[in-house]
Amino acid sequence: MATISFYAGSTAINNLSGSGLGFFGGSFGQSVELNQFQSTTFITDGNGSVNGGTANNVKYSTDTTGFSAGIVPATGLKYIPNSKASCNIRFTNSTTVKTQNVRLRIFDRNNKSFPASGVITRVAELLNPRLTYGTVEGSGDATWWGSSTHTGADSQGTFQGSPLPSTRLPAGTNTVGGSGIIVPLAQSPGPSGYYAGNGSANTGQYTQHDWYVGITASPDSVGSKTQYGLYVELEYL
Repeated sequence: MATISFYAGSTAINNLSGSGLGFFGGSFGQSVELNQFQSTTFITDGNGSVNGGTANNVKYSTDTTGFSAGIVPATGLKYIPNSKASCNIRFTNSTTVKTQNVRLRIFDRNNKSFPASGVITRVAELLNPRLTYGTVEGSGDATWWGSSTHTGADSQGTFQGSPLPSTRLPAGTNTVGGSGIIVPLAQSPGPSGYYAGNGSANTGQYTQHDWYVGITASPDSVGSKTQYGLYVELEYL
């Protein structure tokens, strides 16, 4: 049976009702300042009121760099290893298959074409299977999806995500969201993303495929952002 699951490190993000990732200030429950990006990430419920454990925090610094746990100062996105990802997206199937046309959206938890409102989200796929941070870059995204300088082409140049902000948001709002900016992910990365290569060349078939993403969020209005979800779609054969 085909299944998509979500993990924070080795912890499945399904231990709370309506659970997912929550983005906070310096500690759980602390608000993120307006127009600033989160300092911590936790597994939490749909209202962000239950602490389900810490997750790796990947924080926007510039359009091409980010802060990650144990990595100071901010580094190029390609240098962040898979093990430091905010979220591991895992597809499993009872027989070996390849995956293609993998897409990630941020939406309002009602309609995948509608972006979340009141929050800016940026996403980067990590394709660096090394266990620890080092000086060798991987082949993932070099620029945050949702940043104003992203061209709309995937880092490998073979997938084309939507380069335009959502028309449902105010003009000039650059954020991954709905049918506006959609994030393409590597095809057939295999278990632990080990076989992803450059993200576009692999056609191997496996019973498990793993993707690793850094997710960073910034509120542009006051209040909790509960109409805020992650949606993944793919083809397998």
